[in-house]
Amino acid sequence: MIVRARAPLRLGLAGGGTDVSPYCDVYGGHVMNVTIDRYAYAIVGPGEGRESCFHALDVGHKESHSCNAAVDCSGPLQLLKGVYARVSRDFLDGASPALTVKTFSDAPPGSGLGSSSAMVVALVQAFVEYFSLPLGEYEVAQLAYDIERKDLKLAGGKQDQYAATFGGFNFMEFYADDRVIVNPLRIKDWVWAELEASLVLYFTGVSRASADIIDQQSRNIGDKNQASIDAMHQLRQEAVQMKECILKGDLRGLESTLQAGWEAKKKTATSISNPLIEQVERTAFAHGARAAKVSGAGGGGFMMFLCSPEDRIGLIRALLENGGSILDFHFTQQGATSWRIT
Repeated sequence: MIVRARAPLRLGLAGGGTDVSPYCDVYGGHVMNVTIDRYAYAIVGPGEGRESCFHALDVGHKESHSCNAAVDCSGPLQLLKGVYARVSRDFLDGASPALTVKTFSDAPPGSGLGSSSAMVVALVQAFVEYFSLPLGEYEVAQLAYDIERKDLKLAGGKQDQYAATFGGFNFMEFYADDRVIVNPLRIKDWVWAELEASLVLYFTGVSRASADIIDQQSRNIGDKNQASIDAMHQLRQEAVQMKECILKGDLRGLESTLQAGWEAKKKTATSISNPLIEQVERTAFAHGARAAKVSGAGGGGFMMFLCSPEDRIGLIRALLENGGSILDFHFTQQGATSWRIT
């Protein structure tokens, strides 16, 4: 039997960063996001002999490990090995079965679309299917978070794992002791269509490691940097306003909320923006953009622009003259899913 799973990538619309400790533990975080039809994929099948093989197909990394020894979870395949080790420990009584684990993604790490966390969710979902584990959506998302943030010590927040697991438009609440509430939103069809037609997703060509930005944000909160804390409070409020604008179909309000959230986010850490991002932003506003935002922690990856659908083609042409690329996408309602091939 072979199991395949996929988990959608996400766009962070508002509140990103307030899902990161210690802010969410002290003040509570609010995030508004939506998933798109670009995915992280995982495949789990039987191994050969007493060895497990881990293979990231899109980047070409491959390792084999004896099932008679503990798996070293370091290195470029740490996500694959980390999920394997945690599932073996918590659900298989410490047994290390011979498996073949493969992954690939529609977006590179550092894209700002939550691709790394979506990959962990896809892996967890594949193992859940393969071993018929009794885990629901909240349990899958929390397990993925624990593996990535606690076991592997990778810096980041909580929204990506929950977005990839649940899918769709969600308003999320994050509190102390890993308490999370996911509020799925019922979006009117015309709002869904208009927002898709108005949103341009541009890849700067620069992937970035989010850890440094997240560490700076966390230090600012821990050091009680009031300017940074006030900016985070504003980000949290922008998520509430974004939810209301989307539910009401207030697209002009949505534009101002997105832009205000971006301006507040730049105040939470100095490396969130840079000359490249500022140049792209100036180009976009000169060619019809009404709001701009970097998806994810910042520093590079994908940028989002809202414009009138009539201005979309001209905006895309202007952005492409700066280099980079445009990602065509649609919103998706479906979260992580898995299926068996016999």
